Amino acid sequence: MNAIERWNRLEIRSGEWRLCLAANRWGARKAIVTFFRAISRAGDGVFWYALMGVLALFGGSRGAQGALHMAVVGIIALLLYRSLKKHTRRPRPFRAHQGIVAHIPPLDEYSFPSGHTLHAVSFSLVAIAYFPLLALLLVPFTLLVAASRVILGLHFPSDVLAAAVIGSGLASVSLWVVPGVSLFLA
Repeated sequence: MNAIERWNRLEIRSGEWRLCLAANRWGARKAIVTFFRAISRAGDGVFWYALMGVLALFGGSRGAQGALHMAVVGIIALLLYRSLKKHTRRPRPFRAHQGIVAHIPPLDEYSFPSGHTLHAVSFSLVAIAYFPLLALLLVPFTLLVAASRVILGLHFPSDVLAAAVIGSGLASVSLWVVPGVSLFLA
């Protein structure tokens, strides 16, 4: 049995594809697709790079340290999720199940884990550790990025959940390694 068949069996047994299909159909309305496309595109990196720039320029030495911390975490997240995608080779929902539509072109071939979600979670946790008030902006944005990936037909919910766990772990380890910065001491 090949990787695609294994993933399809898992999805059929779990019923996850039904949830993905329901979210994808709900998101098919023009206004919803337009909104989540914009969220997803911002989550491609534009929002995060702009945030790093703002922190570095206007956040003093703490902002510069936070921006650098985010950049390093981003590079590690990129290497991690690309390696996982290469080894798991989970097909994207729109390729695996008839009826699920990709409302935006994917950036790469495979689904597991969601790179957008992994980056959004890890970047948000690092930025919030440096500037806790950013949680008011970053938590809703991160949740929208994660939801967009399922609604747009690019990821299964488990891709997004796994990426959130991985991103949380990556951010936590990075905050543990950097002295004087913590989600609980910021």
